[in-house]
Amino acid sequence: MTQSTIRLTVNGRIHDVDAAPDTALLHVLRNDLELNGPKYGCGLGECGACAVLIDGVAARACVIPIEGCVGRGIVTLEGLGSRGNPDPVQQAFIAEQAAQCGYCLNGMIITTKALLNRTPHPSPGEVQEALRYNLCRCGAHIEIMRAAMRAAGHLAEATD
Repeated sequence: MTQSTIRLTVNGRIHDVDAAPDTALLHVLRNDLELNGPKYGCGLGECGACAVLIDGVAARACVIPIEGCVGRGIVTLEGLGSRGNPDPVQQAFIAEQAAQCGYCLNGMIITTKALLNRTPHPSPGEVQEALRYNLCRCGAHIEIMRAAMRAAGHLAEATD
C-alpha cells in the first residue's frame, strides 16, 4: 500500500503521520511519535503489552491499522498522567509496587483504566475477568491484582 498523510489524535495532540494506511498503530506510536508506553509483545494482539485506549476502550495497537484510528481519541500510558501527577490507576500500581520487569505493565494499567471507564465500581470478579487476557511472565500477578483492586476502590491501604 502506498503512503499517505494520516491525521491521528494521540494523547490530546494532533499528529500528521506519513505511513501506509494499513500500518499497525503500535509502529506509528513507537517509531514515529516516540511513545514507549505500549510495548511490542506477541504481535498478534494476544498478550496485551501494546494496549492503548481508543475512545476510552482498551485496544491492541499491534493489530489495529492506523486508518481505523482516524477521528478517534487514542491515549497511551504517557497520556494518562505525568510523573508528578499520575493517573489514579498509575498511582495504585505505584502504591502496590506492581511491577517486576514492567513489560506487561502498560497493558495492565490500560486495561484497568478501560474497565474503570466502563464500570466505575467493578466487582473483584470483574477486575479479574478484565485482566485475564493480559499476560505477565514475571509472577507479579498478586501485586497487579492488588493494584487493580486499589484503583477500583476495593483496597484502601496495602497490608503487609
